[in-house]
Amino acid sequence: MNLIQMVILALVQGAAELLPISSSAHVIVAERWMGLDPSSPEMTFFLVMLHTGTMFAVILYFWPRWRKLPISFWKAALLATGVTGVFGWTLKEFIEKVILGHLMGESLPEIEQIFKSLPLIAASLFGVGILILFAGFNEKKGARRALNLMTAAKMGAIQGLCLPFRGFSRSGATISVALLSGVKRSLAEDFSFACAVLLTPPVIVREYYRLHHSLSASGTQTMHLAAHFLPGFLGMFFSFLSGLLALQLLSAGLEHGHWKYFGVYCLAASVLVLVTHCVLV
Repeated sequence: MNLIQMVILALVQGAAELLPISSSAHVIVAERWMGLDPSSPEMTFFLVMLHTGTMFAVILYFWPRWRKLPISFWKAALLATGVTGVFGWTLKEFIEKVILGHLMGESLPEIEQIFKSLPLIAASLFGVGILILFAGFNEKKGARRALNLMTAAKMGAIQGLCLPFRGFSRSGATISVALLSGVKRSLAEDFSFACAVLLTPPVIVREYYRLHHSLSASGTQTMHLAAHFLPGFLGMFFSFLSGLLALQLLSAGLEHGHWKYFGVYCLAASVLVLVTHCVLV
């Protein structure tokens, strides 16, 4: 991966991460066009580093709002993150040991192997597009209810479903569930990205371990990990900048009732991903 590829991927990640259109899908498609392997430990670690850059953009953007929220908000966010961990880990184990193990016949298959499947990404984009459209047209009107623990748990569960399926937008799914539950738009946005910030550090640790294990298994010295951090830090910088711009667009679209249009984009993107698959095969 050269410098130009790093910058392009970082800008794509930052622009798409904070919109409900699945940054992972966009980055993976860009990687495929560049001839890179999205399932390799190096690329999944780089993607997580890009997520870290946008996480800092989220913290900077939302902090003035978050600091005014009660402690109950953060308790609900921790609950949702816990549900995500349990649900996401269970789903990961099922996919790796039952589905991939059966189809691929490998002793230790990894869920990251499905990241390069463009038809699966297209299906995920289509699915979240339908969910966003449904939420946009069926959002509860009138008085908005407070965010309760049941809604937090549902958002955590749908977030866990998003983890293995690149293309099923995390923010698109969680905000849609909140809107369908009658939660105020701005609160749904606040909560969705608070959960993302809480979820990012453990994901970074997991991908760091996966990369370390991969390098050790190949006989590469651990000191060479620094060579993977340097591109990541550069990518973080550019994803941070583009992420701040994307947040402005998300907030404007959500507050003005344009949520459903993100669903239309996801449906169109799913078609483009399938076209990309046909071209690259």
